[in-house]
Amino acid sequence: MEDQHSSPELFLFLASTVHDMKNSISVLSGTLESLLAAGHANEAPDPAYLQMAQMLYQTKRLNDNLIQLLALYKQVGKPGYPFDLQPQLVGQLIDQVVDQEKVLLTSKGITLQTDCPPGLIWTLDEDLVIGVLAHAINNAIRYTRDTIRLSVQEVDGVLEWRVEDDGEGYTEALIEAGASAMEGLRNNVGVNFATNSTGLGLYFSSEVAKMHKHRGRSGSIALENGGALGGGCFILRLP
Repeated sequence: MEDQHSSPELFLFLASTVHDMKNSISVLSGTLESLLAAGHANEAPDPAYLQMAQMLYQTKRLNDNLIQLLALYKQVGKPGYPFDLQPQLVGQLIDQVVDQEKVLLTSKGITLQTDCPPGLIWTLDEDLVIGVLAHAINNAIRYTRDTIRLSVQEVDGVLEWRVEDDGEGYTEALIEAGASAMEGLRNNVGVNFATNSTGLGLYFSSEVAKMHKHRGRSGSIALENGGALGGGCFILRLP
C-alpha cells in the first residue's frame, strides 16, 4: 500500500495551484476596486454598486484564505520557510493595511478608525502580520454596524494590536474557538456552515502569533467583547 503521507511533489502541486488561484482572485479584486472607486466618485450608487461591494468582500475573504493556505504550506511543507523578522515602523504598516482595505470599507459605508503612537518600531514579519490584520478587518465587516477600529500600543513589553467593531459582539462559541486555536485544537473550531467559516483564519492567526518569539515569550491571539467600540475585539499580541 502506498505511503499515505503527503509527498513533496503533492505539496508543490497544491502550493502552485493555490498561488495561481490567488493571482486570479487578485486580478478580480483589483478590477472590482477600480469599478467601485469610479462609482463612488460619481456619487451615484445603485443596486449594481452594492452588489459589486459584496462581490469584493467575498473575493477578499477568498484571497485571505488562499494567502493563509500558502503561509501554512510554507510552514508545514517547507520547514525552511524564511520567517522574515525585521524592525518595522508600525505606523507605516498600519497605512498599508488601511490602503489595502479602504475601497471595500468605503463601498460598504464603514469608517475605519486608527490609533498608533508616533515613531513606534517593532520587530516582526511584515507580510504575515498584515495578513492577520487584513483578515481580522474583513471578518469585522461581518459584525460591525458602521465603524471598525484598528489600534496598537505597547503593553508590558508586548505589542498589542486590536481590531474592534461596534456590532453586537462575538458569541461565546467563537470566543472559545479563539482560545482553542491558540492551543492548536483546530478540530474544536470546526466548520460553521451558517457563516461559511472553517476556522482557518483563527488557526493561521494563532500560528503567526506563536512564530513571533522574544526572550522566552511567544505571541498570542484572543477574542473578547467590549473594547473602545463595545462590540467584538480581535487581539494580536507580539513580544
